[in-house]
Amino acid sequence: MENRNNVTEFVLLGLTQNPEMQKVLSVLFLLIYIATLLGNLLIIVTIAASRSLGSPMYFFLAYLSFIVAVYSITVAPKMITDWFHEKKTISFQSCMTQIFIDHLFAGADVILPVVMAYDRYVAICKPLRYLIIMSRRVCVLMLLVARTGGFLYSLVQLLFIYQLPFCGPNVIDNFLCDMYPLLKLACTDSRLTGFSVIANGGAICIVVFFILLVSYRVMLHYLKTHGLEGNHKAFYNCASHMMVVLLFFDPCIFLYARPNSTLPIDKSMTVVLTFIVPMLNSLIYTLRNAEMKNAMRKLWSKIVTLVGRELHSFSLL
Repeated sequence: MENRNNVTEFVLLGLTQNPEMQKVLSVLFLLIYIATLLGNLLIIVTIAASRSLGSPMYFFLAYLSFIVAVYSITVAPKMITDWFHEKKTISFQSCMTQIFIDHLFAGADVILPVVMAYDRYVAICKPLRYLIIMSRRVCVLMLLVARTGGFLYSLVQLLFIYQLPFCGPNVIDNFLCDMYPLLKLACTDSRLTGFSVIANGGAICIVVFFILLVSYRVMLHYLKTHGLEGNHKAFYNCASHMMVVLLFFDPCIFLYARPNSTLPIDKSMTVVLTFIVPMLNSLIYTLRNAEMKNAMRKLWSKIVTLVGRELHSFSLL
């Protein structure tokens, strides 16, 4: 504890030390951040306002969009504002908090695709019992499992890193606090802790990714062999889900399922995981989903009509 208190803050090097490039990146990532928030909030509002999107699939999709939006809020603002400061620092406690929140939502984001895959499996393979099996109570319980799993995963990750002594240096070659860069700064042999991080984080990513690949392979085979009516729609739903899964789990496995080390490409992979994937989440689920696009059009038409009526009433006054 005495050694740990020698480090009260960490210095973040960010993505680049070039001042001009920092200005360009600050604008770029600000636009990505705004697009991510607006896109995922639009999904949540559309699902909440549309009766046609009352199935469990959209219930889970709304929650996934909520997780993505909150996750973006915990990471992006700090990174963007840091580019306007010459020295980018984060306190020890804020660093630990960022790790906990980051892995809390990332853990739920790892488990939730399994829940969504099970929902798609029931809808495709057991359509007559779908509403019975996927009742609202079952859906809520599944979300609680995802949240609990994310909390436990994040808590374990935090305990791994919090008990390590930090006595200097305190420079993190990244734009946020993460496990491997901090393990590199620990004033002790962190190989055992690094192995624990792999066993906890990397193994979960690999196992869940394998389960999802097998699940969607089974569903696609079922659609092909049974020649079900409407399988075109089911196929595109599965394809959208698999696209999001691949985008999320590829960098996740790369970052957390390897021996304790830091690589130059880690920054790029972290950008993909924290900025690009959350933004593409809303694009993929809306542009590849006809029901979502129709519901958004109807919602937009209602908003325009209501605004027009209010403006007309105001003009009459």
